[in-house]
Amino acid sequence: MSEEEDEIILSELNDDELVEQMFDDLYDGLKDEIEEGVNILLERGWQPYDILTKALVGGMTIVGNDFRDGILFVPEVLLAANAMKGGMGILKPLLIETDAPRMGKMVIGTVKGDIHDIGKNLVAMMMEGAGFEVVDLGINNAVEAYMEAIETEGPDILGMSALLTTTMPYMKVVIDTLKEQGIRDDYIVLVGGAPLNEEFGRAIGADAYCRDAAVAVETAKLMVARKHNQGVAS
Repeated sequence: MSEEEDEIILSELNDDELVEQMFDDLYDGLKDEIEEGVNILLERGWQPYDILTKALVGGMTIVGNDFRDGILFVPEVLLAANAMKGGMGILKPLLIETDAPRMGKMVIGTVKGDIHDIGKNLVAMMMEGAGFEVVDLGINNAVEAYMEAIETEGPDILGMSALLTTTMPYMKVVIDTLKEQGIRDDYIVLVGGAPLNEEFGRAIGADAYCRDAAVAVETAKLMVARKHNQGVAS
């Protein structure tokens, strides 16, 4: 099927059908179709925030749930997240213009000495897919990089990732620095990575250990809502 034929089909769907189709296209990682769907909804007068929450976040919630339940795996989720980023590329400048509300803001990075970033990238993309603003610091971040980022960005959440047993203790260095500066309670600190566990997370003073990206999103939603006294619908 050609792109032109596919566009005609998408444009002939009513709004509800198009949103459902976008769920399927996100699930299948079809970036071009997601971008087209976003543009069609914009042409129909949809607000950027409604497209984000109802079409993109709605679709990524399904992806996240199936990833959590072992139905989807990392390669499929990365494709879905890439398709989501295509839609977000169109919406982000419009969301800034309209001063749309957001779920929250996260600064995330891999700690000093560690250059592994697949897990961290997946969390960042899934968080964006859930409606969070994400500032990705990349790999090999010293404590100074985290401190500078939280001062500049003012996030709700600080996320740290490590894949090596030799680098995971550095997370405590960052948390201890937050404590020394008297700002630890200003941020939700989430940690993750293959060698970590809940006991380690508690021992270093993190708010939560997240075993995968889906858990990170669920935890972030819960803790940000609690922090803002918004409550969470049961």
